[in-house]
Amino acid sequence: MKKFVKSTVASLVFACAALSTTQASAATSTLESVLNAGELKVCFDAGYMPFEMKSKDGRFIGFDIDLAKHMARSIGVKYEPVNTAWDGIIPALQTGKCDIIMAGMTITPERNLKVNFAQPYIVIGQSIILSKKLEGKIKSYKDLNDPKYTIATKLGTTGAEATKKYLPKAKLDLYDTEVDSVLQVTNGKADAFIYDFPYNAIYAAQHKGQIEHLSKPFTYEPLGWAVRQDDPNFLNFLNNYLRQIQGDGTYDRLYDKWFKSDSWLKNVQ
Repeated sequence: MKKFVKSTVASLVFACAALSTTQASAATSTLESVLNAGELKVCFDAGYMPFEMKSKDGRFIGFDIDLAKHMARSIGVKYEPVNTAWDGIIPALQTGKCDIIMAGMTITPERNLKVNFAQPYIVIGQSIILSKKLEGKIKSYKDLNDPKYTIATKLGTTGAEATKKYLPKAKLDLYDTEVDSVLQVTNGKADAFIYDFPYNAIYAAQHKGQIEHLSKPFTYEPLGWAVRQDDPNFLNFLNNYLRQIQGDGTYDRLYDKWFKSDSWLKNVQ
């Protein structure tokens, strides 16, 4: 009996020691690793305007890129871009090929099972390109829910689904491309174009004075920075960093650069 007790106690001590070692390892924050390495490795998939793109001269540019560079500078480390195919971006994070995903990633329950997300840094969804003649008359999507208004959008998109759901009384015209759809507003053949906010923001910047952009999305699609699970220290840092840049004007400056201006387009087209 004594042998059994001693053996059991020894096993428990060993198990507790192993658990303690595992917990200590898990408790090592990515943030600590980043500081020790002197670099912040950031995963993204270049090609999602205006979040991350490749310029004509081979540089990575965009809203997310600028945010990542600023984040790295704020903690005194080097920014290291890791351009990754979208279907492999979460595995790249999980296996340590990068420290964080800053790639215009929508927060979804399915993804949240694999990664943790900081607080949303931007919310996108469907916004409205409005005919100039309706400026001041239409203040939200609800005002367009009337048979006298024609809405154009692309066939088979969330824009079409949102129009059917939230503006069932309006007339819906569907087209094969975004360009064909939005041109109906510019040419006076439709009253509004409903589509993804980033596309609409760029179009509005290119056509100032010709159309009106109701830029506040009326559907909810939050984007967040993704990190490996069980890393509360890194999440705490990211959430506080976001609050700081939103409060000191940095966020607004970068947002205006990429969403309210089209001066950057010449570098990617």
